[in-house]
Parts: sequence; C-alpha cells; structure tokens
Amino acid sequence: MAAVNPIARARRVVVKVGSALLVDAETGRPDGSWLAALGSDLARLRSRGQDVVVVSSGAVALGRRRLGLGGRRLTLAEKQAAASAGQSELMRAWEATLDAHRLIAAQVLLTPDDTEVRRRFVNARATLQTLIVNGATPVVNENDAVATEELRYGDNDRLAARVAQMAGADLLVLLSDVDGLYTADPRKWPDALHLPRVERITPEIEAMAGGPNPEAGVGSGGMTTKIAAARIAAAAGCRTLIALGRALRPLEALESGARHTAFEASEAPAAAYKAWIAGTLVPRGVVVVDAGAARALAGGKSLLAAGVTDAQGHFGKGDAVLVRGPDGRDIARGLARLDASDIRRIRGRRSEEIEAVLGYWPGPVIHADDLAASEAGAA
Repeated sequence: MAAVNPIARARRVVVKVGSALLVDAETGRPDGSWLAALGSDLARLRSRGQDVVVVSSGAVALGRRRLGLGGRRLTLAEKQAAASAGQSELMRAWEATLDAHRLIAAQVLLTPDDTEVRRRFVNARATLQTLIVNGATPVVNENDAVATEELRYGDNDRLAARVAQMAGADLLVLLSDVDGLYTADPRKWPDALHLPRVERITPEIEAMAGGPNPEAGVGSGGMTTKIAAARIAAAAGCRTLIALGRALRPLEALESGARHTAFEASEAPAAAYKAWIAGTLVPRGVVVVDAGAARALAGGKSLLAAGVTDAQGHFGKGDAVLVRGPDGRDIARGLARLDASDIRRIRGRRSEEIEAVLGYWPGPVIHADDLAASEAGAA
C-alpha cells in the first residue's frame, strides 16, 4: 500500500527549522549541505503551487561564534548582541538556499506583540499575506536583538505556531531531533511506544513530553514546547507534524512515509480564524454600512470606505468591531484596518479619493479575511 502523504494536500505549509539542524555543531556555521537539501524540498512544494513559510532559528548560535562568546550561558545583553551579529549570516544562508531555486527570501522579524496584540497582528498578517501573494518565501525569526526575557517567545516552536495562525496555514511541520511523540522519553525508556497520531491534546498527552535534548547543543526547545505549539496550531485549524529533521530532504522523507506524529485540527484555518473573531473578541465599536455594502459583505466581499456611513466609538486599528446594516441589525464582526477617526474621515469616499485624505492608501476598511458574519446577518 502506498505511504500516506501528509504534506501534498496542504495549501499553505509553515516549516520550523531549529538551530540544532541549521548550525553545524563543529564549525558553528550554517550547514550548507543540509540547507541545500531542504531548499530542494521547499522548491518542490512551491512547484506544486503550495505556499511555504519558514520559521528559522540560528541567529544567536551563529552570532555567538562570530563574537567569540563560547559555549557558556549568555546574559540577556550578550544574547541580543549575538542575535544582532548572527542575523545577517542567517539570512545570507537562507538567501543562498532559496536563490539556488529562483525563490525569493523575505526576512520577517517578530516579537510576541506582533502576534498577540491585535493592531500589530493585523499589520504583520497583512505583510505575510502580501509577501506570499507576490511569490516570496517569508523567513521568520524572533527579533532577539531587541526582545527582553519578559517579552519573548523563548522558543521558535511557539513562534512557528503563531505564524501558522497568522498566515492561515493548514499544516505546521516542526523538524526536530526525534521522529515524533512517544509514551515516554525514548532516550531514557527504550520500550517507549511511538504515537503516530494525536486526535486531541489531553493532560495525558502533555505528561508524555520530556525535557530538551541535552545532545542538541544549540537548541532551546523540547517536546513540551512542541506540544504547546501543536495546541496553538490546532485551535487555529492547523494540523501539526513533529518529524525527524536531521536527514537530508526531511520533507521528502515525510512524503515517502517517514515516521512522525500528526496532531490533528478539528476545522479548517479560515473557519477557526473567523470563529475566533465572531465568538472570542469583544467589539470595541460599530461600523455602520449602507445597503449596497451589506449585500457585498453577504457575498464575501471586503468592506470598502464607499459603503460606510458612520463609525461609532473610539476603537483603534486591529480592534474588533460590529458591522451594522442600515436597518440597525448587526450583520458581521471584523477587525478594523483603520481607527475610528480615520474611518469617519473617509466614509462614503471612493478608493481613488482616499489617499488624498489620509496621505496613503490603506486598503479596505475591513478585509474579507477578517470578517465573520453574525448569526442574525447570515440568517
């Protein structure tokens, strides 16, 4: 029987690469052979029409060598300096890897605020979507050069899950030093059983996670962080695979049936995202629209300024708002791409007039991707 292909059906894939895979432990430099093979993997996905986002560790490990900081524990200031010194080398490695296949590498540096504060989430989401639409391959890393211990992801597994959520990915691949989840740490318990599939993350599943692999050298995550990432991804409608990444062409190996653990998601990414908007976020204001805009929204269109008649409240960019029709019914909820005062300035105006008023073209007032119909409006 042919092996089940866990990757080919995905529309948008986020691949997380840890420092232990990317950085050669002996030289402290990027592992060119491994990266070249992974580049072939990524190019194959792109040639099939699949979108790809890379979340890459490695800046601190590379910068540590460049600054001669050795293998000791770094202070926060030293870690930030190492990240700053290593980031350019990391991106040179990714540019060489992707250029070999005529793919464009686009660096994206994020902090937790970019994925967890709605105003910045909307900005970062729009940037990622625009890069992908224009054929680039985003290479995402935590902005360690400015992150503090109190305000950082701490590991790129969690970052990768947030990026998958932000990008609307339907598959997250965490390339690891093990081939998935076991009932116990296989380094300590040789008779531990491998779990090929996890339907739901329970306390029992979480208890199976061990600590970080002490042999990984430069990595910071462990199975605990990967399960936490899988939980975040599942809530966003994204399936997660934990797989061994050390072999050349690890994605090809997965497609050929290599052992892994799949954490399932209960719904599609778009549905999960719209459910989050509709049922979780507290509206901060109201945008009132005319009958034509109400019909356009019912047809799945974005909300343009021309169809807006009023903006009520003092909400900011990225805040959740109610969309109210001319008859007073709430027909949708969405994330505003402008604050209330700017919406009031451009309400009723056609697109070609808006740049003269605001000084820039902001796009729609609420993008269709960020709109969820209310039950009353959908009825």
